[in-house]
Amino acid sequence: MKTLHVDIKDVMATVSADDIKHLDAAATEALDKVANGTGAGADFLGWVNLPSETTDALLDDIIATAEALRRDCDTVVAIGIGGSYLGAKAVIEALSDSFASYRPGVAGDPKVLFAGQNIGEDYLYELQEYLKDKRFGIIVISKSGTTTEPAIAFRLLKEQLEHQLGLEEARKRIVAITDAQRGALRRLATEEGYKTFVIADNVGGRFSVLTPVGLLPIAVAGFDIRALIDGAVEMEKLTAAADEANPAFLYAETRNALYNAGKKIEILVNYNPKLHYFGEWWKQLYGESEGKDKKGIFPAAVDNSTDLHSMGQWIQDGERTIFETVISVAEQRHEKLIPTDEANLDGLNYIAGKHVDEVNKMAELGTRIAHVDGGVPNILITLPAIEEKYLGQLIYFFEKACGISGYMLGVNPFNQPGVEDYKRNMFALLEKPGYEKETEAIKARL
Repeated sequence: MKTLHVDIKDVMATVSADDIKHLDAAATEALDKVANGTGAGADFLGWVNLPSETTDALLDDIIATAEALRRDCDTVVAIGIGGSYLGAKAVIEALSDSFASYRPGVAGDPKVLFAGQNIGEDYLYELQEYLKDKRFGIIVISKSGTTTEPAIAFRLLKEQLEHQLGLEEARKRIVAITDAQRGALRRLATEEGYKTFVIADNVGGRFSVLTPVGLLPIAVAGFDIRALIDGAVEMEKLTAAADEANPAFLYAETRNALYNAGKKIEILVNYNPKLHYFGEWWKQLYGESEGKDKKGIFPAAVDNSTDLHSMGQWIQDGERTIFETVISVAEQRHEKLIPTDEANLDGLNYIAGKHVDEVNKMAELGTRIAHVDGGVPNILITLPAIEEKYLGQLIYFFEKACGISGYMLGVNPFNQPGVEDYKRNMFALLEKPGYEKETEAIKARL
């Protein structure tokens, strides 16, 4: 069985094997908390056994719903924010043709767009203008139905869809992914008769990509969600034991050893532009899970070799508080050889006949050597290929490692108390009913 592999040899100039081994007891205790629900936030551990507990009946239902949307729509807008958006976006972008966004969606092969991940007036105006002549559908994702960003987007797009199609037809093209019983979206979905899927109470947003939250948009985009789940099941089994054969255990231990050695910033590096949004998903997963109680590794991401021409100088010669985790993709989907040119004005004939990816791999290796020599420890994650199964492995690997690592840091990896602060201020400034005291207090500060 092919699987992702974690290599930590390039951290040894900063932390020793003994430094990492010294964390075995803490990592074992953390893994036990994740596996058995004995730590803080245990009410949000429904993702741990989620892959193996995902039923064929659920996958059949998701696929059938996706096929109905694909048949009837040339465009489907997935509305959500944070984990209700980033996971699906990451997988769809990774698996899609790089230039798919320049091609129009058609019924049978719709374009999946996203809304509700910002409060951009221009963005929403331009989206609605784009949709005016489209046969579009909506997937709205929210436990409560009242989160500001997606609620605004859904109100606008629901009104537009009903205007373009009429109430009855619009209802057939709206799917709600929400709480089983509670909340404004659940109530609306019941009243309107929308097709629905449930966001389980014990799965937080940033761990929800392998639930209908991520699976339905991914299936609408035409990708194999069964293979995605199969890969996650494989990684669920591989990450069960507390030993170095468990890649999530090894990764969590190593990054905590580096944190203890003063490496406070982790940069996720990819050398395949299809993985850009995996970096965005990963940043939310780790930032929201670990950044609390004045602790936590700061997650950043770069796309190389592109960012070697922007961030490369800082990484090579800047403050030595960083380490890198590099995702290397072993096999590419396509082949492209570099041609010979008789004039050779660009001086590239020395690599003529080579695959483009061979040059990319040497750029990757040369950069890793340079950065390690420059005092930047590197963790290397090798992914066999960008395919559904291996992306499922990668998702579950990072989720499991995140739970272990957060507990090792001494925080609750499954809450996000700081996220509520901006909301309270925003509601007070907008004079939301029920926030009268907060409105008075915040206006006194302005």
